[in-house]
Amino acid sequence: MKRLLILLSLPLWVAAKLSAADEIRLPQKKRPNILFAISDDQSYDHTGFSGSGFVKTPAFDRIAKEGVFFSNCIAGSPGCAPSRSSIVTGRYPWQNEQSGQHASSWMKAYVPFVDLLAGNGYYTGYTGKGVDPFQYARDEKDSLWREQNAAGKSFNAIRYKAGDISDIRPAKGISNINYFENFRDFLDKKKDGQPFFFWYGAMEPHRGFEKDSWVRNKKELRDVKVPAFLPDNGIVRGDLLDYAVEIEWFDFHLQKMLEYLKEKGELENTIVIVTSDNGMAFPRAKANGYEYGVHVPFAVRFPKMFPEGRIIDDPVSFVDIAPTILELTGTSSKEMKAMTGTSILGILKEKKQGVVDTTRKYVYSGRERHSASRYLNRGYPQRVIRSKEFLLVWNMKPRRWPAGDPQRIDPADKSKLLPKYGIDDKGVYHSEWAFTDIDNSPTKSFTVAHKDEKEVHRFFEWATARRPEFELYQISSDPGCLKNLYNERMYTTIQGQLKKALMEELIKTKDPRVAGPDPEIFDSYERYSGPMREFPDSGSD
Repeated sequence: MKRLLILLSLPLWVAAKLSAADEIRLPQKKRPNILFAISDDQSYDHTGFSGSGFVKTPAFDRIAKEGVFFSNCIAGSPGCAPSRSSIVTGRYPWQNEQSGQHASSWMKAYVPFVDLLAGNGYYTGYTGKGVDPFQYARDEKDSLWREQNAAGKSFNAIRYKAGDISDIRPAKGISNINYFENFRDFLDKKKDGQPFFFWYGAMEPHRGFEKDSWVRNKKELRDVKVPAFLPDNGIVRGDLLDYAVEIEWFDFHLQKMLEYLKEKGELENTIVIVTSDNGMAFPRAKANGYEYGVHVPFAVRFPKMFPEGRIIDDPVSFVDIAPTILELTGTSSKEMKAMTGTSILGILKEKKQGVVDTTRKYVYSGRERHSASRYLNRGYPQRVIRSKEFLLVWNMKPRRWPAGDPQRIDPADKSKLLPKYGIDDKGVYHSEWAFTDIDNSPTKSFTVAHKDEKEVHRFFEWATARRPEFELYQISSDPGCLKNLYNERMYTTIQGQLKKALMEELIKTKDPRVAGPDPEIFDSYERYSGPMREFPDSGSD
């Protein structure tokens, strides 16, 4: 009160000057840091917190236990580039032109939220895999393209050296980028007191894995739970254990980052978000609109604001991440294209768990071209709607092969075809010859090479055969998405509701596949990375 009276007795200009000086001296509210950790190709079921018996993820489990775990987080796409596009723009891949499509170009018009954080005083950067794979501007000819990765400035200089005593990588397929040391370098370079946003994008568990690395890492085949859509044998179990080794590497570096933040006194002022870009790189998972392709782990920790130890069942989407982060940091979105997602900050701050926001009934996902796997480099367009209980997949081109065409033109002699299904005259399967939307793996090779065996044939069909236009699955009882309920009478009302909601969302968001003017435009976008393959015309539109 005494201070106020003194100020009132001074001339106005003096009081204003003193107030401004005091404002500088008084501590301002400290803005939160953000550590965004994203693995590459990890399905929702493969964390310790989710009950996996063969994947150990103490860092993720800590974030989930001390924070908020979302049991129904759906990626923007079952493929990495379009899914990552959704994260940073708050828009579905089909809304972002080529900047939402795999291995195409990133246009300047699609401003990521990371830029706005930087403009609002945040120090930003990434290590590992950023918003990729996209082609960024190479020279002045690419004047419409973005130059810097949409995840920010790269911090990838510190690397493991093979044979060095410090090289502790548990498998040969693992990237040589030392994620933690690059994170430490990033923090060392920021100004004292400056808030940060850091994108930790591990390259793992993307293919390829070192075959049988699980043996050296002392894992056990008996611990593996094989998803219902894959054959259950030693080859597949070993492949899943090699996948687990790589997930654990991602988690190991996350754990080191958390420990370092605690050491620096920054952990409690850091919002930690952990997820994956899409599902695991196995047949009928990655590059498919099914549960193991689009449902990913998602947990957020910030105890000072978000009540801990809660499991949220509301369906949430990757398009919700950008508006949430912008709201948390008090950052305007006016420089971005209009976001489709909505902030989940209200859910994060609630004390309730289970279903918190009953208005959140549905989330959406979709895919177009994943790799060069069909005649004229065509994709396999899918749109997906997911409720808490059901998943509906719209296969927009059901005459096309979902995993890629079964026969390729011989790159050495374009007048010839390679053997059908990629199986040579010795019975050996060649992964690059057929079904190339499925990443090369022991599981894929076994399933295709043994396709004619009675016990394997159904797995081959589930992975590669043409599919009906619409599929409906009750995911609570059928997470493998194997029993299509679409034509069953008792589910008529549900499939009608889901189809109606999906169509309304696609029209609202101006999906070219349904709202024109060029429904085939996605197949026209140039591809800048990855192998280009040619296939004969199979008459599949």
